[in-house]
Amino acid sequence: MSATLDGDILFDEQQLQIKVDSCSRDSAERVMPGLDGVLSIDLGGRSRIVSHSGVLRANGRTQLNTKIAAISACIDGSTRKLVTGEGQQFDNLRMDSFKVSNERASGSGVVVDYEIVYTQLRS
Repeated sequence: MSATLDGDILFDEQQLQIKVDSCSRDSAERVMPGLDGVLSIDLGGRSRIVSHSGVLRANGRTQLNTKIAAISACIDGSTRKLVTGEGQQFDNLRMDSFKVSNERASGSGVVVDYEIVYTQLRS
């Protein structure tokens, strides 16, 4: 089974790596008259960064450009769901960047390395 983004198979499963940072918390700090120190108000959990990298394979440059355009179109501010072949599921992801590098010929076509950075929003 391949990795999917909103049910669409956009990625090759080979060399797929997902890195998940921890959730962050936010707080407001205020100086209050009559208090020695600072009043810190916990504002709760916030977003976290999810990185997704791997290799895109295509039979030719035209097919590779089509894959890159389909992934690039997801940088639109909408939230998405990423599901890996092993069943890991990440909801509420906003795609923030998509980088392609190291294009090279392969036995059956063209391959490129890619990295996608998402922000996983708290629901």
